[in-house]
Amino acid sequence: MKKGLVFLFAGILVFSLFSNVCYADQKIVDAMGRAVSIPDKVEKVICSGPGCLRLLTYLQAQDRIVGVDDMETRRTQFDARPYALANPQFKDYPEFGSFRGHDNPEQILVLEPQPQVIFKTYATMGHDPIELSKKTGIPVIVLNYGDLGDNRDQLFQAIRIMGQALGQDKRAEEVVAFFESAIQDLHDRTKDIPEDKRPSCYIGGIASKGPHGYQSTEPGYPPLAFIHANNVAYSTGLKGKALMHSNVAKEKIVDWDPEILFLDLSTLQMGDQSGGLYELKTDPAYAALTAVQKGKVYGVLPYNWYSRNYGSILANAYYMGKLIYPDRFEDVAPRAKADEIYSYLIGKGVFEVMNQSFQDLVFKPVPVK
Repeated sequence: MKKGLVFLFAGILVFSLFSNVCYADQKIVDAMGRAVSIPDKVEKVICSGPGCLRLLTYLQAQDRIVGVDDMETRRTQFDARPYALANPQFKDYPEFGSFRGHDNPEQILVLEPQPQVIFKTYATMGHDPIELSKKTGIPVIVLNYGDLGDNRDQLFQAIRIMGQALGQDKRAEEVVAFFESAIQDLHDRTKDIPEDKRPSCYIGGIASKGPHGYQSTEPGYPPLAFIHANNVAYSTGLKGKALMHSNVAKEKIVDWDPEILFLDLSTLQMGDQSGGLYELKTDPAYAALTAVQKGKVYGVLPYNWYSRNYGSILANAYYMGKLIYPDRFEDVAPRAKADEIYSYLIGKGVFEVMNQSFQDLVFKPVPVK
């Protein structure tokens, strides 16, 4: 009888422990509309997919990760991800898979400690989130990374979902408010500038899943949109994918002949003998452009680097505003503004570190002659 009681109590104890581990205390509705069961207190996580760890850093919860994808452990000459530059310790974490969401369930299962939750952006990239959850037994919360343009609501939803899961709701709302306030400030400074006072502009060299040459642009490029600049690549009525990454014909750029040219410095990854800067210096077609002749070519922070760098987008907008409409941005020192933005979002100013990586050309005229 006593032996039976021992087994009974042991069974109850095991069931109790199993219940505490496996039964969740809250449900989070993710971007796929699924109610995902997770522990009430989430202290150990991993972030899968482009930009996911960036959002976690915005929420001041980067110390909760137990592993990283191999994007974080790479050591390259260039790095324009402010969140990673502010957190060099990411390089020392164990890997759980490859970048762009190519997670490895076996690597995840040997992480110690184990993550309680997996956050995943760009659900259609890499490992299917539902299968990943089945293979690991770990709940996967899918997030839409969004952007600061037409898909701003998706970004803000992602920040709020992640904040709710982590118990960082207050910080999530503060981050959303920070973005909204900056965008509104840029709008208010420039909204009443007459059309004929807005010089024509073009931004080239924008990265998209790797570096590109000067024909690579974005018609809906947010920094120019925020300050109501005349982006020659934009046409009224463009929507959806038409506003996103595009490669325009060189002849079109020549035909536009913009008054001001911007160079996304991510193009420098292509080396000294290719890329946007090399093209501007050596291509006769570009040499004939008015902006090249007058030295009105300016370097800006990379826009895409493992998806969109939201802090850099705002920093570029303030620099471009200062350059194009100096009287409307008299109180703005672009470099200091960039570090103000970075300090709020990622806890540290990293402008100079990035500037040194990109030949000290950020927020400066680019020598093309």
